[in-house]
Amino acid sequence: MSLSDNLHEVLRSVRTRPLFVMHLDVSRLQILNATPRGFRRVGVVYGGAFEGDRLSGEVLDGSSDWQTVRSDGATILNVRLVLKTSDDALISMAYPGYATPLETAPREDWPECAQVTESFGWDALSYPWCRKLER
Repeated sequence: MSLSDNLHEVLRSVRTRPLFVMHLDVSRLQILNATPRGFRRVGVVYGGAFEGDRLSGEVLDGSSDWQTVRSDGATILNVRLVLKTSDDALISMAYPGYATPLETAPREDWPECAQVTESFGWDALSYPWCRKLER
């Protein structure tokens, strides 16, 4: 007997799809200072785009991609973005995460393996269906 045999029907029928695909335009990294946890660098995000079935638009200038690179090569991510939808609603998006370097990522996940948890701040009037994604 499999563990999934005991799942409630609602959980067995869960289907997912991407909210959107995103491309970020990032300036050359600014190398900051070394810390006991690693060295810090910042990529200033000056634009980009996102596109999905129900949500599309542009990434606004002034967003940022803060990174701490550890001595083992792993990178701690702290990304904060401002998104503007195609109908002019503004959305804040943040994703902390962890990325392994190319050398240690499993071959099938090259060029890099990252784990992130997104959080959003939504314009409730424009996108009430997204409110459950907000943290």
